[in-house]
Amino acid sequence: MTSPSLPPDAAPRTDVAVIIVSYRSLADIAVCLAALEKSTWDRFRVVICENGGEEAFQKLRAALPERLKGGQPVELLSAPGNPGYAGGINLAMERTQPADAYWILNPDTQPEPGALEALMARLDRGGCSAVGHDLLSGDGRLASRGGIWRKWSARAISLDKGKPWQPIPDIRALERRINYITGASLLVTRGFCQRVGKMRDDYFLYCEEVEWCLRAIGRGEKLGYAPDAFVRHAQGTATGSGGTLRTQSKLAVYLMERNRILLTRDLYPAHMPVAVPLSLLHIAIKYAKAAAWRQGCYALSGWLAGLTNKRNKPDWLVRGATH
Repeated sequence: MTSPSLPPDAAPRTDVAVIIVSYRSLADIAVCLAALEKSTWDRFRVVICENGGEEAFQKLRAALPERLKGGQPVELLSAPGNPGYAGGINLAMERTQPADAYWILNPDTQPEPGALEALMARLDRGGCSAVGHDLLSGDGRLASRGGIWRKWSARAISLDKGKPWQPIPDIRALERRINYITGASLLVTRGFCQRVGKMRDDYFLYCEEVEWCLRAIGRGEKLGYAPDAFVRHAQGTATGSGGTLRTQSKLAVYLMERNRILLTRDLYPAHMPVAVPLSLLHIAIKYAKAAAWRQGCYALSGWLAGLTNKRNKPDWLVRGATH
């Protein structure tokens, strides 16, 4: 562990807590842990927060080892109720021993062996307190290199999404351009967490990492990019956000649209008069073009919920309807 006398972002960083939030995601987590066992950076521990109830927690405990093959401990937590993605991350950070850095991973990710070492190397070069990288889809194409939040239209743009992978010619330019890192794989320092505060758990799911990064930049934090770190992401296995527009779940569509408006309300309220109608126009064009009429209705209801400042777990999800 880093000496307590060192400031929160001081090198060397030797202890990384890998935070994974599960919602009945045992199969995905088993694959993710198998990938982590091959990591060339071995000074980490895994903290898994199960949001899916006591039965799911007991299944995790029965199936997963207490330590990985390299000796890294695996700590399991059971969240009271379902606090959502950010709520699970916040709970894991609160209940585990403080780490020098936290690597937030989706359960449906598979890090390449050198991913964590590359992320830590970028962190130790200085000039940033959060690091992202190339996130790859199952076919090897880019899912994200980080993203840009468009304030006037309340849209998040994942850079180079869907393109074949190729190296970035100007890394510094990319770091200046991005203003958020995709939450499927995000490394932050302890100091980042102390200065910026917790993720917003009233979003429940989606956009919380975008808001966290934007809030951080507003407080003077810098985002970094590790070109040699690669993580594969199955995307949407637990929430139904994968696939085509016509197959996406009510949960995913509703919350993505609601939280785009909530983020604008929280960070850029002066943009609301423009962002709200532009967001509605985007919904109309996007779902009509795909003939995804049911999903368009979900999107509209989410947009209305954001407009009326509804937060936390949706009422219909509390009642048990998810589709």
